[in-house]
Amino acid sequence: MNQQSTLKPGYLLALSVAAAAVFCAPAWADGDPAKGKSKSAMCQGCHGIPGYRTAYPEVYSVPKLGGQQLDYMIHALHDYKSGARTHPSMRGIAATLSDQDIADLAAYYAGNSGK
Repeated sequence: MNQQSTLKPGYLLALSVAAAAVFCAPAWADGDPAKGKSKSAMCQGCHGIPGYRTAYPEVYSVPKLGGQQLDYMIHALHDYKSGARTHPSMRGIAATLSDQDIADLAAYYAGNSGK
């Protein structure tokens, strides 16, 4: 009995791409919200003031951190740290953060919509 493959030509390619995305994705550390709270003082100077607007490098409203999506915050902080996002103040702060610090801060803010 001769069996022919029933897989469509693009199926293996799609499966390979999906597997690569899973295995090559960054492995973020699990964040501890309690540790994130203890590390959040540096964030409060700008992000903890309701309606605060900065004047450097241009005038804009500072976003509220509480309630932001966990993955968004982790990626944003890593982007500031790597220079992919270029705000000078955020870049300087993120440069001092370890991967664990970033995970802890993101866990804290993602779980606290009132902060």
